[in-house]
Amino acid sequence: MKLTFFCLAILLTTLLPAQDIYLHCGKLIDTEQGKVLSNKTIVVSGKTVQRIENGFVNPSTSEDKVIDLRSKTVMPGLIDMHVHLENETNPNRYLQKFTLNDADVALNAAYFAKKTLMAGFTTVRDLGGSGVNVALGKAIAEGKVPGPRIFTAEKAIGTTGGHADPTNGRKKELMGDPGPMEGVINGEDDARKAVRQRYKNGADWIKITATGGVLSVAKSGQNPQFTQEEVNEIVKTAREYGMKVAAHAHGVEGMQRAIRAGVTTIEHGSLMDKKTAALMKEYGTYLVPTISAGKFVAIKAKEEGYYPAIIVPKALEIGSKIQNMYAMAYKEGVKIAFGTDAGVFPHGENGKEFGFMVEAGMPAMETIQSATIVNAEVLDMKGKLGILRGGYLADIIAVNDDPTQNIDTMEEVVFVMKEGKVYKHN
Repeated sequence: MKLTFFCLAILLTTLLPAQDIYLHCGKLIDTEQGKVLSNKTIVVSGKTVQRIENGFVNPSTSEDKVIDLRSKTVMPGLIDMHVHLENETNPNRYLQKFTLNDADVALNAAYFAKKTLMAGFTTVRDLGGSGVNVALGKAIAEGKVPGPRIFTAEKAIGTTGGHADPTNGRKKELMGDPGPMEGVINGEDDARKAVRQRYKNGADWIKITATGGVLSVAKSGQNPQFTQEEVNEIVKTAREYGMKVAAHAHGVEGMQRAIRAGVTTIEHGSLMDKKTAALMKEYGTYLVPTISAGKFVAIKAKEEGYYPAIIVPKALEIGSKIQNMYAMAYKEGVKIAFGTDAGVFPHGENGKEFGFMVEAGMPAMETIQSATIVNAEVLDMKGKLGILRGGYLADIIAVNDDPTQNIDTMEEVVFVMKEGKVYKHN
């Protein structure tokens, strides 16, 4: 008898019509046309947008739901192309490598992921961690924990002593000799193996550290750290395994080697000159500027004890230059993909990047397009993300004001829907 009732319940659930959600939008940003539209209704069915209608349309059945966003500006869910969900800046970050267990890192990452989603970022590209980011991405995709859709590079690939060498700054007994398994390479054979290991570990992208970095415990923040042959082999192998490559780069020579090799994105680009900008245009390479991170480290470098002493001069020199570099690159016609480097600064504050981009000369609408339609194309998610249209995934957010008139409103997201599920509604 119990089994009969159970089967009947399943049958009735299957036969009942799914609940549609009607979003009444006072303003709606058409990211494809670059226009702000008024008085629209988005009809969401399941995980996707079913259609968009003029005016405020009410549902025809009592099972459907109406959400009133008539005083808000609605747009597609945002995409951040550069985050690190496994950690967050703090004065003890370098010590925590020795004090936090994998379980601590995983729980922290889940917390940071939720903060990111609540800030309106429904998709992110995680560019380097311990591998927890792979497991977190799976858990989010399976609906076990709330967070953005994650495209991950797993562990970044560097060279011995380079920016992604995890043993930099340790005593000799703890340095060892990390290799391709740990994402450290020397030579073309190592390069192939490191890429294949990332693929085996579940990476969606490959990230390389083409130059020195600001926050690594090493002297140079800008020297080239791969030979041309090494980075060529990384990009070639990644393509064979269906992956694209992102290149962390501050200095010009390392940046140019990465561009010539065919990387898809340059991260930071802090010391880029016009010659390098022209090379990026020639190869169709995107710049992910991460202005927020540059500003944050330049400020914190003046706070005694916040960073190890070897990092301070790099942070002061490089961090403050990113915004001006970005202004030059934009004027030169380099393609811009929105990314923040969240984790270098507190997670959930990703929206500040929009204001910094506008300060540097990009119109507000273009900054929103860079975080939606442009990034969807870079992630090969064109037709699924970045636009509000029938058939696209129902990743939808809302802010209080019109960001084309007040860009600061992007820092206060009041409504978040991801794949048709409401996660935030003030």
